[in-house]
Amino acid sequence: MEKIKIPKATAKRLPLYYRYLIILNEEGKEKVSSTELSEAVQVDSASIRRDFSYFGALGKRGYGYDVKSLLSFFKKILNQDTLTNVALVGVGNLGRALLNYNFKRSNNIRISCAFDINQDITGRILSGVPVYDMSELKQQLSDQQISIAILTVPSEQAQATANQMFEAGIKGVMNFTPIRISAPSTVRVQNVDLATELQTLIYFLESDEAAKESNEE
Repeated sequence: MEKIKIPKATAKRLPLYYRYLIILNEEGKEKVSSTELSEAVQVDSASIRRDFSYFGALGKRGYGYDVKSLLSFFKKILNQDTLTNVALVGVGNLGRALLNYNFKRSNNIRISCAFDINQDITGRILSGVPVYDMSELKQQLSDQQISIAILTVPSEQAQATANQMFEAGIKGVMNFTPIRISAPSTVRVQNVDLATELQTLIYFLESDEAAKESNEE
């Protein structure tokens, strides 16, 4: 299928639509409106219609969207028919949690190998995933044809470890460290800072509470 250029915000919402369509299909629902989708995924219906418009006429005015057709379409767009193996670099507390999770709700993503410098865990299998020493990184990524990795090492080791990953051929990184790593222009980095996200949530909650108290005065 020809690649379609879409905004980053739209791309982030596509998996949300896909997961909800799976639920609707399992429930036997045949059609869904943008309003129903909006209530389920918490995205306004105008944004949903605009997101879908990038892919042409996916629905019919007055009818809505055919669930099976839409599910099939997004399955192809999101490459759900293709299994993607990813590597985990750093098997500390967060790394082990990710190994236990291992994208069990997804049918197309799997952590197939992990890497660490801790000799107590290298050479072992944790949660069904083999853990290798960092010295084997390049060889294993090549053998398993892996180009995407999750980075969960301590902050002080983040950049140096990332550099090893780039040299080994990694093209996409999900960075769980609070450090914004420098990467070549050919590498895409997705930062996931749990502490920052939580602090943002706290800020908005406190702001809402302050506004409520102000209105009551």
